[in-house]
Amino acid sequence: MTETANSTTAGATVRVAAIDCGTNSIRLLVADIDPATGELTDLDRRMTIVRLGQGVDRTGRLAPEALERTFAACREYAEVIRGHGVTPGRTRFIATSASRDAGNRDDFVRGVVNILGVEPEVITGDQEAAFSFTGATRELAGAEHLPGPYLVVDIGGGSTEFVVGEDGVRAARSVDVGCVRLTERHLLRDGTITDPPSKAQIAAMRADAEAALDLVEETVPLAGARTLVGLAGSVTTVAAVALGLSEYDPSAIHHSRIGAEEVAEVTARLLAATHDERAAIPVMHPGRVDVIGAGALVLQTVMERTGAEEVVVSEHDILDGIAHSCATR
Repeated sequence: MTETANSTTAGATVRVAAIDCGTNSIRLLVADIDPATGELTDLDRRMTIVRLGQGVDRTGRLAPEALERTFAACREYAEVIRGHGVTPGRTRFIATSASRDAGNRDDFVRGVVNILGVEPEVITGDQEAAFSFTGATRELAGAEHLPGPYLVVDIGGGSTEFVVGEDGVRAARSVDVGCVRLTERHLLRDGTITDPPSKAQIAAMRADAEAALDLVEETVPLAGARTLVGLAGSVTTVAAVALGLSEYDPSAIHHSRIGAEEVAEVTARLLAATHDERAAIPVMHPGRVDVIGAGALVLQTVMERTGAEEVVVSEHDILDGIAHSCATR
């Protein structure tokens, strides 16, 4: 029987828990990792839409109701982590864009510590990019049909990370363009989201994405990458729609290759649809219905700017990178 104790003895696996708390969702991965080979075996992987970043772009603070949704998910995750016997020393909680920007993030930190017994690490955009790169590309090394250097694009709720590298990170940049932030900035009027958005609103979202890419290109050589790898819910949902899946199937989505024309077609469909029409798409998570159009538009804009003919979609991302870091701490 494989050892799963918190040990790094040769041949042993290490049981870890990784939590990624972003602007739109909070996710948990409990896994066994072989420190020698890097092989990761999922024990529990789950996601909850909590919209922690609700209103942060406008108010600069985490809303009380958003905090409570997040704490409720943390209480559920704490039970899962305890059930799998993971110790606090092998549990890591990473918080990203929304909590970086919030003036009352101390309230968030205290709540998480009280529930999980670990302090959330509010990481920088560069750290976020490095975790995303590790999680997304660990399986791609040596794949002849997916040559490096890789451009890893992680489209989140509040920010998007761009990382170029092969054996490691060469350059990275995080910019404040994400599906929740763009939706709230350009589609929210008097508490109601314009649905579907007007041509002017779509143009405004695209302009923000283009301006963000201008910033990225100052330090990240986008044109030098040979394979585009897309991460996170906006990208995986676009892929699921493009593949015509009748239900969300991670195994079918992972490492699927979606062409630029397909991405453009799906994006146009999502931006032209009403809330009810998007909600009726079988693979659509209810928490993404309002923000998927903006996320898809960011992906399309990236592909147009870089000239990528396709995007390789990865279900492994920052969460897997965090898990690997837990095993080697």
